Amino acid sequence: MGFWRGIKRRGQDAIMPCVFMALAGYFVWGSWQGDRGLEARHVRQEALLAAKQDLSSAQQEQAVWQRRVDALRTQNLDRDALDERVRDRLNLANPLDIIVMYPQGQRVF
Repeated sequence: MGFWRGIKRRGQDAIMPCVFMALAGYFVWGSWQGDRGLEARHVRQEALLAAKQDLSSAQQEQAVWQRRVDALRTQNLDRDALDERVRDRLNLANPLDIIVMYPQGQRVF
């Protein structure tokens, strides 16, 4: 009888530490794998970096288009640039013009 009583007593003494260990394990797992855990934070950081890069490229594209739009306003209209643009689009040249050929893929506009 003493043997079984000792096992029972040790089992009862081990219940609370096991419960606390399980509870601590649950919180450790949640802090690593949960919705707001370390791995989810890493994924969010990568998504944030990608979004910042997209924003930067969109702002650069917006600046390019803003320069183009500003160049077409009447108070800023440069007749020489307009003439150059028209000749480029229509593939025309004045016989007195000096033509500089650009390498393939490098366009002025």
